[in-house]
Amino acid sequence: MSTTLLMRYLGDTPQLRIIDFFLDNRSDYSKKEILEGTGMSKTTLYKVWPDLEQFNVVIPARKFGNTTLFKLNRDIAIVKQVISLDSALGKMAMKNASRSTKHTKIVKV
Repeated sequence: MSTTLLMRYLGDTPQLRIIDFFLDNRSDYSKKEILEGTGMSKTTLYKVWPDLEQFNVVIPARKFGNTTLFKLNRDIAIVKQVISLDSALGKMAMKNASRSTKHTKIVKV
């Protein structure tokens, strides 16, 4: 998994890596899919997962056989704030990129 603007700004923590995975992938996922998408170890996921569930950051979305699929709880304040920060960082990066291309001369050959 590449480092996103959000992780560069706040740090590459397992919790943030999971939240960032859900921000980039708007659906519900099994823990196995989250492991594959985040590139973290099973031990790390199972170490931080209880806190994410306790604070309702991730919630069960549905059952698929014996597998529970989870989604990001976009209704709680902390997730809304992370989404807002992610959006602000993206806008700032776009503005900075726009400024740098305006100062670049185009040379015809």
